[in-house]
Amino acid sequence: MEEILNSNQIENFINKGFVCLENAFSQEVAAAARDILWQDLGMDRNDPGSWKKPVVRLGMYSQAPFVESANTKVLHCAYDQLVGANNWLPCYAMGTFPVRFPSHEDPGDTGWHVDASFPGSDPGNFFEWRINVNSKGRGLLMLFLYSDVGELDAPTRIRVGSHLDITRLLLPKGEEGLSFMEVAGELEKLPAREEVLATGQAGTVYLCHPFLAHAAQPHQGQNPKFMAQPPLLLRHDLYINGHSPVERAIRLAIS
Repeated sequence: MEEILNSNQIENFINKGFVCLENAFSQEVAAAARDILWQDLGMDRNDPGSWKKPVVRLGMYSQAPFVESANTKVLHCAYDQLVGANNWLPCYAMGTFPVRFPSHEDPGDTGWHVDASFPGSDPGNFFEWRINVNSKGRGLLMLFLYSDVGELDAPTRIRVGSHLDITRLLLPKGEEGLSFMEVAGELEKLPAREEVLATGQAGTVYLCHPFLAHAAQPHQGQNPKFMAQPPLLLRHDLYINGHSPVERAIRLAIS
């Protein structure tokens, strides 16, 4: 297995909950993806007066630039290193795009949360989707930057090391785990953590532990932010006693 991540990056992932890969896909691919998104937005990219809302959500995207961005050699090697060789499914759709625009209006979606990974009693209700200590259904949380994102451009906020707190929260809940809303309701009771911002040039990808707490924020910059947040799906379930960095981080939290 070819290694893209060095030992320090692996240890940082285990302890901090994420690793940032610059140039994970090309600027040209990012630009091609933005062109498709702009077409669907139905706005004039050169006229900020046409950007009426703080956030516009676009649907699932499976065109060539999106598939290419998620399946570079660099990323495939990193997936192997973090969740286990060939223990993941190639990403052929990038999920919902929350395109964020400069605005003084509250976008209404800036709460801290952990992404859920398997359905609850009502699969159509995302707030009832669940998370368990084995991260059933999800190997990684991934943040794909399709535009340059600076500190004012609504970068995703990350709570460093929060995946360890979430692991301890989930452990006594067993296979059933907790719902998205149940986890969200517990976050403010957890230890204070350093916050960092997921900034970077287009083509940057943050590979995050699936339990990492994160949040959106208002856009105070000038240029719209294009980012996707797909899961890395698994071929086989993770186990607390496994050897991948995702599993080692879970084990670290409860040891």
